[in-house]
Amino acid sequence: KPEGVPHYLVCNADESEPGTFKDRYLMEFIPHLLIEGLIVSSFALGSSRTYIYIRGEYAWIVDILEQAIAEAKNNGWLGKNILGTGFNCEIYVQRGAGAYICGEETALLESLEGKRGNPRLKPPFPAVKGLYGCPTVVNNVETLAAVVPIINLGGDEYAKIGVGRSTGTKLISACGNINKPGVYEIDMTISVEEFIYSDEYCGGIKNGKRLKACIPGGSSVPIVPANLLLKTAKGETRYMNYESLSDGGFATGTMMGSGGFIVLDEDQCVVKNTYTLARFYRHESCGQCSPCREGTGWMEKILWNIENGKGKMSDIDLLWDIQRKIEGNTICPLGDAAAWPVAAAIRHFRDEFEWHVLNPDKCLTENYGLRHYADPIHVPVA
Repeated sequence: KPEGVPHYLVCNADESEPGTFKDRYLMEFIPHLLIEGLIVSSFALGSSRTYIYIRGEYAWIVDILEQAIAEAKNNGWLGKNILGTGFNCEIYVQRGAGAYICGEETALLESLEGKRGNPRLKPPFPAVKGLYGCPTVVNNVETLAAVVPIINLGGDEYAKIGVGRSTGTKLISACGNINKPGVYEIDMTISVEEFIYSDEYCGGIKNGKRLKACIPGGSSVPIVPANLLLKTAKGETRYMNYESLSDGGFATGTMMGSGGFIVLDEDQCVVKNTYTLARFYRHESCGQCSPCREGTGWMEKILWNIENGKGKMSDIDLLWDIQRKIEGNTICPLGDAAAWPVAAAIRHFRDEFEWHVLNPDKCLTENYGLRHYADPIHVPVA
């Protein structure tokens, strides 16, 4: 890293992924865990100015963070010559304006500099040229809040938690058609089945209905039907960790992503859900890249037509072609995030799209024999 220039640490608290709310919990209820992680990380980086860029809709959490910062400063943990070490550090909270795109690290830095939040071309990466052209480390709330627990436990001991490359614990935001939505800290050795059906976690599907599908990592990751969620395509148990969820690639797997675990029961319409996501990504596209700007708009229009009885069979293939032309052809991952849900929905639930075309006056939730569910006589895990 270049010497003779300031080094910055930026906490990405712009948690805007639909279905994800774990960072909100950390900041709202245990803000000092984050503040301590920021102080330690700033010391390691030699950063005297650290920023928390927080989602605009989290207005009340700004007050909580600023109070925690003031308490840390009053106790000598922030300011000049901290505890006589000669190290100076200040933490500032910057509220965003509600743009999802600013969750992308370079768009966040542009916004922090007072510019329009458009993603930058990489390289150079922020670690080389970030905030104000200086070396910058950008990490999210969960990562920085884990710094002090890792130090207290020791890296080797912390790595013993979990399995394979999925070490440590993971925060999961569980929501959707489950009995116990909330934020759960999990050991990544538990199975997806246990996470959904155990009373310790989600407590099973609401109203005793059948599991249909799940979006296990926030709105941008591929949806997975129940038959591929609880077991991999090879018939192996699927676990709540990075390797297991991605087993089989996007053909039969998905991603852990941001940890937003969205559960859909048998009454949910995949076409309607996919349209809702497409509308979100069209609205949040910054418009900088043509494939994303134009592609998200067309996907929203086509999905609206299919959902509202105006679709044609050829629209399904057109949707597939559009998402393929978006993926991998944009400056930032928002284009991929918009394309992947559409691709997975068509890949696994094409029959539902066709049903909408053939039954233009009805939505799937009204009357349709669903085939995509887990064992109909499933016995919940004790």
